[in-house]
Amino acid sequence: MTSPLRGATLALLLLGLLALPMAGPSYADDAKPSVALSPAEAAKGADVTVTGRAWRPGALLMLLVCGQSTPGLGVIGGTNSCSNADGQAVTTDAKGAFSKVLPAAPPPKPCPCVVHVATVQGEQAVVDTELKITGHPVAPLPDQSGDGKLAVLAEPRLDGSSSLLTWFGAPPGRTLVFTVGNLGSGTVKDPVFQLGTAHGVFAPQWEDHQWKGTIQPGQKAEIKLAFELSAGAHGDYQISLQYAKKLLVTQPWGVDRPWGVTFFWILLCLVVPAAVFRIGMAVVDRLRPREGSRVGPGRHRGVQLPELTLKVPKSVRPSGDRKAAPAEPEPEPAAPDPPATTAALPWFTPDSAPFENDPNRPYRPTTKGNS
Repeated sequence: MTSPLRGATLALLLLGLLALPMAGPSYADDAKPSVALSPAEAAKGADVTVTGRAWRPGALLMLLVCGQSTPGLGVIGGTNSCSNADGQAVTTDAKGAFSKVLPAAPPPKPCPCVVHVATVQGEQAVVDTELKITGHPVAPLPDQSGDGKLAVLAEPRLDGSSSLLTWFGAPPGRTLVFTVGNLGSGTVKDPVFQLGTAHGVFAPQWEDHQWKGTIQPGQKAEIKLAFELSAGAHGDYQISLQYAKKLLVTQPWGVDRPWGVTFFWILLCLVVPAAVFRIGMAVVDRLRPREGSRVGPGRHRGVQLPELTLKVPKSVRPSGDRKAAPAEPEPEPAAPDPPATTAALPWFTPDSAPFENDPNRPYRPTTKGNS
């Protein structure tokens, strides 16, 4: 029972594999665009089939026959060296391939000649393939010592954003992105641009930035130059770009104030005085006497003077007035005072003050004991 079931299962698997569609040829995403000519040598005005692969799907391409050009150096004279009137346009298919018939029209410049294929829109891609045109004059390539002329073709922009460190005073930075085209007759290789930053009404400060690459005549390239300002920079800045002492780009840039630094100084102005006040209060609290160092309420530890108790004697009247004065009733004896716990002065006793029995001299209590 199991053998027929296994056989049926294997048969179904084989039929499924045979029913799967065979995968066609595919091109890697990172493959470079290529162009092939058939034939590679043609007479003037003859048709040449141009076939391309690995291009961007749905890309619009321009096909031109150009003179004074080689695949390694490209079109030296720019589009002025091409037969622009006989050029052809073609759109690639979903796989990035195309096939187009192009007449071998003689270009305005002598050969060596190439078929120049380049994208019209989007990401730039250029391929030059050598083409021999029978009967067209051939001349050596011109000296390429001519100066390249770069011009900005698109509106520049500043890419990038500020980070948290920039909010606390880190140097703000951006990337200047612009597209240039070579309008001259010479090749521009590794151009050096001068990037200037100006703040307010001050003159710009220039810095050299070298871009690695080659721009052929008639070609364009997107260039990105990264730069930074000084730490804590803020306000209105003007970004300028020049090449060969010619101003190409001016771009304004408003830099936000680093509010984190301001917030830090505000906290510092509040924390430092509070810390000094707390330290001063701690020192005062450390130096003032403690509660255990006091002898009594309101008294500090030190030398204690003995307390004095003085008895003021009764005033004595003159002898002549004693008889006239009525006799005063003797007061009832008062309760005896509790014994004094304080010490008396050492030089006399409480009841033996001087001049007590002298009727001719009034009594003046001494104050020496109170000193």
